[in-house]
Amino acid sequence: CGGGRVTAALPLPGASDPARAPPRTRTGTHTGTGAAPEVPLAGGGCATMADKEAGGGDTGPRETAPTSAYSSPARSLGDTGITPLSPSHIVNDADPNVSEQQTFLVVVAIDFGTTSSGYAYSFTKEPECIHVMRRWEGGDPGVSNQKTPTTILLTPERKFHSFGYAARDFYHDLDPNEAKQWLYLEKFKMKLHTTGDLNMDTDLTAANGKKVKALEIFAYALQYFKEQALKELSDQAGSEFENSDVRWVITVPAIWKQPAKQFMRQAAYQAGLASPENAEQLIIALEPEAASIYCRKLRLHQMIELSSKAAVNGYSSGDTVGAGFAQAKEHIRRNRQSRTFLVENVIGEIWSELEEGDKYVVVDSGGGTVDLTVHQIRLPEGHLKELYKATGGPYGSLGVDYEFEKLLCKIFGEDFIEQFKIKRPAAWVDLMIAFESRKRAAAPDRTNPLNITLPFSFIDYYKKFRGHSVEHALRKSNVDFVKWSSQGMLRMSPDAMNALFKPTIDSIIEHLRDLFQKPEVSTVKFLFLVGGFAEAPLLQQAVQAAFGDKCRIIIPQDVGLTILKGAVLFGLDPAVIKVRRSP
Repeated sequence: CGGGRVTAALPLPGASDPARAPPRTRTGTHTGTGAAPEVPLAGGGCATMADKEAGGGDTGPRETAPTSAYSSPARSLGDTGITPLSPSHIVNDADPNVSEQQTFLVVVAIDFGTTSSGYAYSFTKEPECIHVMRRWEGGDPGVSNQKTPTTILLTPERKFHSFGYAARDFYHDLDPNEAKQWLYLEKFKMKLHTTGDLNMDTDLTAANGKKVKALEIFAYALQYFKEQALKELSDQAGSEFENSDVRWVITVPAIWKQPAKQFMRQAAYQAGLASPENAEQLIIALEPEAASIYCRKLRLHQMIELSSKAAVNGYSSGDTVGAGFAQAKEHIRRNRQSRTFLVENVIGEIWSELEEGDKYVVVDSGGGTVDLTVHQIRLPEGHLKELYKATGGPYGSLGVDYEFEKLLCKIFGEDFIEQFKIKRPAAWVDLMIAFESRKRAAAPDRTNPLNITLPFSFIDYYKKFRGHSVEHALRKSNVDFVKWSSQGMLRMSPDAMNALFKPTIDSIIEHLRDLFQKPEVSTVKFLFLVGGFAEAPLLQQAVQAAFGDKCRIIIPQDVGLTILKGAVLFGLDPAVIKVRRSP
């Protein structure tokens, strides 16, 4: 393939499929997401997307492998290697034309989530310190967050207005008639997973029903993070920080198809994080791999173990879920102020128990999707090898919101809920925020009911729409477990709340069961439960009950930030994962 040595040679996926065959274009011309563009290589010659597919799919010129002078914490076991998702990893020592790899002063990872997003960074001079972004203005009662909601607001002229809490609060304060003109979007990342024919022209629908280009929205959001991060870095360094000093890492679910990963890169180019000419400035990392890299650093005090196999930190497994997690949460609350996490330049205790050939599963359960990946350790360096292709599906915590919406439709009528969402979009957002904080209070052993405040405009609009009261609707809806309280709240029994979780959790457990039946996955030693949804005690209990006797179940303490921190470590040393399974 010309001068550069190509590490991955795969048959082109769907070579028989004319749409995927490489177009006869000029080297380096990108022809849409579906086609396989040819990519110039560092040493002359070219490689098609097929080579890239093996490495996670990026277009952009390939450079030489980064050689880092510092010792990264991810590299503490000799030289670890992962086939990275960036185009920059073909080493050719003998080639005199290859320029020296550019060095970055800082790595910034963006965890662009379905429900919440955030960034973290680390200076390459002190890779053992990972800083999580500063506190955001706004915030919800009952929800402590190191991240901000993935919500975005555009003016009626379709210009970017605000992101996160700021977007939500501003939208909420608009007059209802004015609000209909503004474009408010939330939970839009799922569109990339669910759209079969995703392309650069795919649309998203705002709360008011208007359509906008998905690429623009993603670019706006990434640009917002870029500006926030550069501002924070400049404030901290006391001088202007240039974008060229930053290596960016964006995380995506492993189960995303190739076009969705490519779309994310395109949006990042549009947002100015990197450019096709300087493609290696941006790495697209897989969420469960990032989690895996972080989990290998875990010390015993940084995790909770939920399995019946062993007692950890003096807890017997019976009381681990409740007591261990409560203590961990308290520990995190105390550490919240600091925002700087030390990653010791060692391998964690759990990791050091793993031997050559040991397998573990990473279950990354987020807002939109659940990703399952199986990794195997390869010694002496402790490389990771992916054993089985990433599987999973749309079983994130959004499923619980969806069940709540179905419950409301059952009580108040689907026609009313549809109308209410369109006519009072801001009040609908309010109602879902109120539900979110109660959703987080759900637990297996809870006995007292959960109260969800209905916005005044819900009660008011329902009376206009139906001609009778909300209370009347609840009385005649024969939905058990949900009552009306005199303070104007929906009162849900714990059973009713648990029932909302059930379909989603059942899907996750069933998917895991299927995975455990695969021969490659037998004899798994650990199961790491990570991602925001992993904080849900109901999910923890279900996983423990189903698999506690098969393997040891480990939850990192600050489980919602696991992927973010792992992505920073990956950016510092993109050579940790050696073998991937081509989907």
